[in-house]
Amino acid sequence: MLEPLDNKAEVVAQLNEILEHELSGVVRYTHYSFMVFGFGRIPIVSWFRSAADETMLHAIQAGELVTHLGEHPSLGIGTLLETHKHDIRDILLESLAFERTGVEKYHRLLALTEGRSVFLEEYSRRMIAEEEQHIGDIDKMLRRPGEVSSVVEE
Repeated sequence: MLEPLDNKAEVVAQLNEILEHELSGVVRYTHYSFMVFGFGRIPIVSWFRSAADETMLHAIQAGELVTHLGEHPSLGIGTLLETHKHDIRDILLESLAFERTGVEKYHRLLALTEGRSVFLEEYSRRMIAEEEQHIGDIDKMLRRPGEVSSVVEE
């Protein structure tokens, strides 16, 4: 039998942190899409804009969960950084760091909800899986053509 959500305040705080992080990702990925130049611009811009759309969906889901728990979603936005590095590799490395941070935030949510709420536990696991897939996609984009081995340090 599952315990009641006796740590609701902590769960809501983590969901709001996720909401703010994901909203910063919308801005980040949209900005990156503006800064892509060269022969491969069109598919790379498309990938970044698709990432911005998916990140917005993640933000919406986190905000909806906050209100599901009867609380108020944050109006804040997570850290936005401008490194002024606009080489595709640099942008992808920044994206990789962003996705890894997301995985950490969802793991913290999972730790808070495991054994307390199947709904929130499953949400956390699904989001971890999606973020890990994004890390895998970025890893593949960082590889040189013909390379099979991962370039991402675990």
